[in-house]
Amino acid sequence: MASVQISARIDARLKKALDHLCRSRGIVMNHFIQEALLDRLEELEDVEDLKAIRHEPTRPLAEVLADLHLDGKP
Repeated sequence: MASVQISARIDARLKKALDHLCRSRGIVMNHFIQEALLDRLEELEDVEDLKAIRHEPTRPLAEVLADLHLDGKP
């Protein structure tokens, strides 16, 4: 994957906390930020999926169990 540089202004206290965390745990800051961004993107995608799922029709549990042949009937 090709790398590109981005720039963002953040609160000085947040930067200090990030520096301290990365230094104390031996984490490369670039890696930490990249993983944090990926996690957040995935969370937002999950939220959108949940919104769509909420509007799907539901089925009774007995029907689902019957479809999976878990209802105890041959």
